[in-house]
Amino acid sequence: MDPIDFFEKLGRKLIITGHYGSGKTEFAVSLAMLRAKRNPAAKQALIDLDVINPYFRSRERRGMLEQAGVSVCGSLYKTEITAEMPALGANVRAPLEDNNCSVIIDAGGNDSGAIVLNQFKKYFFQADTTTLAVVNANRPDTMTVAGAVGHITAIEYATGLEISGIINNTHLLRETDAETIKKGHLLCREICLETGKKFLCDCYPAEIISKDDISDFSEISIPLGLFMAQYIMNK
Repeated sequence: MDPIDFFEKLGRKLIITGHYGSGKTEFAVSLAMLRAKRNPAAKQALIDLDVINPYFRSRERRGMLEQAGVSVCGSLYKTEITAEMPALGANVRAPLEDNNCSVIIDAGGNDSGAIVLNQFKKYFFQADTTTLAVVNANRPDTMTVAGAVGHITAIEYATGLEISGIINNTHLLRETDAETIKKGHLLCREICLETGKKFLCDCYPAEIISKDDISDFSEISIPLGLFMAQYIMNK
């Protein structure tokens, strides 16, 4: 199955969670760009609810996303001059209420950040909402099964949402290789065995390695851009 077709089956609203440094924002932005490229006529939105982390915000790539046909909602402000004064705009609700719009929600990086989701809980129905967790096995807090499960459990407790799927995004930025991703793949499989959650896919940086490099252990893989990393390096 094509990986984008796979994600289309998960629900109209995809909530992406993950610890700081997991690459959840890179995943959210890359998935939005892949969807837009696959179906440019479809109505799509990315909602940035990560008002805690000042470094990696999907709304930083507003211009690129909107040019691709993805509306970007979240900050009350159109520029990031006021980045240290997080405020959510009323436009956040519009794509959630539009049944014809596919939505990716970039949530906060831990239980404190993800709690912002509670403001919009009335929009998250089991029938059309899927909550996912991005795991990077190279981050101190999620490099063990116990640490990752503790992080996931804390987000579920804070939001009342059930995380149903695990995404492996183990990376070392431009030093990432197949063994790096395989390390995370094995950890995520253990997490799924421990929790009963579904393993969804492995992510790989398409500028550095190819899908074939991880095909011996990965059944479904998603190519990621380095959109956020490039933005931060150019700031």
